Amino acid sequence: MLIAGFPAGAWGTNCYLVAPAAGEECVIIDPGHQAAPGVEETLAKHRLKPVAVVLTHGHIDHVASVVPVCGAHDVPAWIHPADRYMLSDPEKALGRSIGQPLMGELTMGEPDDVEELTDGATLRLAGLEFSVVHAPGHTKGSVTFRTPETADVPSVFFAGDFLFAGSIGRTDLPGGDHAEMLESLARVCLPLDDSTVVLSGHGPQTTIGRERAANPFLRDVAAGLGADTPAPRRGM
Repeated sequence: MLIAGFPAGAWGTNCYLVAPAAGEECVIIDPGHQAAPGVEETLAKHRLKPVAVVLTHGHIDHVASVVPVCGAHDVPAWIHPADRYMLSDPEKALGRSIGQPLMGELTMGEPDDVEELTDGATLRLAGLEFSVVHAPGHTKGSVTFRTPETADVPSVFFAGDFLFAGSIGRTDLPGGDHAEMLESLARVCLPLDDSTVVLSGHGPQTTIGRERAANPFLRDVAAGLGADTPAPRRGM
């Protein structure tokens, strides 16, 4: 499997292109602010043909380039229905003071084709399989995507702003809920194998085993404790 990722835009949001191999079809995950040039460069470098855009959640730093990327390649965008409104109304989710500086340079709206994600679904796209798990807490419609484990390759967990190396997503914006985030961490992360590779919406990659041992939020959840301290702000 080929995974090519790069940080984009003002918030350094990780955009990922995933394909069985170079020269094949691919899926684009979270094309955020100013991600379109990087997407085109990565497509050309690896000779990839996109078939879909899939979104971990609706915050503008993860969806700002959805319309141009989907339009350029005539592909659908997949998003959880609880976050769909953010495609055309990002300020409602972020607050005007956060969204305003970028609004003048962005054209927000839905692409021509929008598909809705459901919890427990399996997306079969570009010759790949992604398990979809609803993980609210950062937003009401946050989801994660996970590829199956094989004998030679560990599972890859695309976490969006749900889980970071050493931290978790912030819960202080509209739609965020710290208690809901802790419940999602327990339900979604704790059952995963330690070898599972975590690719987050911001920052470096990690593994579930590393986070189980060192991430204070996941460690407290595993111990049955409630972590009342909000996560440090990273992204939106």
